Amino acid sequence: MAKNIFLFSGQGSQYVGMAKELYDTYDGAKAVFETANSILGYDIANICFNGPDTELNKTANSQPAIMACSLAAFEAAKTEGITFDGVAGHSLGEYAAMVAAGVVTMEDGFKLIKARAAAMQKAAEENDGAMYAIIGMPAEEVEKVCEETEGYVVPVNYNSSVQTVIAGETSACEAAAAKFVEMKKKAIKLNVASAFHSKLMQSAADEFIKTAETISFRTAKVDFYSNLTGEKLEDFSDMPSMLARHIVSPVKFTSELALMDKAGYENYIELGPNKVLTGLVKKTLKGASAMNIENAATLEKALEALK
Repeated sequence: MAKNIFLFSGQGSQYVGMAKELYDTYDGAKAVFETANSILGYDIANICFNGPDTELNKTANSQPAIMACSLAAFEAAKTEGITFDGVAGHSLGEYAAMVAAGVVTMEDGFKLIKARAAAMQKAAEENDGAMYAIIGMPAEEVEKVCEETEGYVVPVNYNSSVQTVIAGETSACEAAAAKFVEMKKKAIKLNVASAFHSKLMQSAADEFIKTAETISFRTAKVDFYSNLTGEKLEDFSDMPSMLARHIVSPVKFTSELALMDKAGYENYIELGPNKVLTGLVKKTLKGASAMNIENAATLEKALEALK
């Protein structure tokens, strides 16, 4: 039987109306939003389905909203009989992956993401930071340009062989982006509130760990790949400090994909809004079977592909 791995979407993939079809069709998907609303203390489903964009795009809302959509897609996929042998997430997607793998309960997953999103929103408001996706250049060359740029700018998301995201102080990011453009490479400014996965988020990590230390974590029931190490996680004994480090450390997604490929995973199924990770898989693992599930049409297509 083919090995399936579930991938959970990251920040920036949100859009108004996401997961509404799944919510209306599947009891499990509806239960996800009910749990989220209850833990958050406000109606995240309403923000997801009706917006406005300005509300949905706030870090404090977009993180729990994307997680709810990803878990709604997870519940729909399970209901339709799609099985999985492993999980991974991109940045905040790792929290949905933890719920799917049984590392935390759904309630605790939303408690964690609520604390993480609030702490990161606060840090974003206190720090002037930016992020740019650099397209068409190997990661080592991106690292070199960052090192040569004055100010604080570092690679933070190793997304594919041709896409690395940089983050840091706005002025340093702008200077680095200008250099990439001079080198005839694309530098796309991301629609995010600050420099996530960099040291500018240290205050968020320090605040978040207090909540993480109140949560019970268990060992994953399936293979669990970590952004922090870029490898399969074997030791779940100190998740609070690991998740705090995750906030200020690069996302080693390309390393994770290489190891999934080596482990014999054949179907990469992205759960959540849009299909950013599906694109990254296709660019990184030539010939891999990658698909996304975010609504009825994509679920139908996935079921057809997995027959």
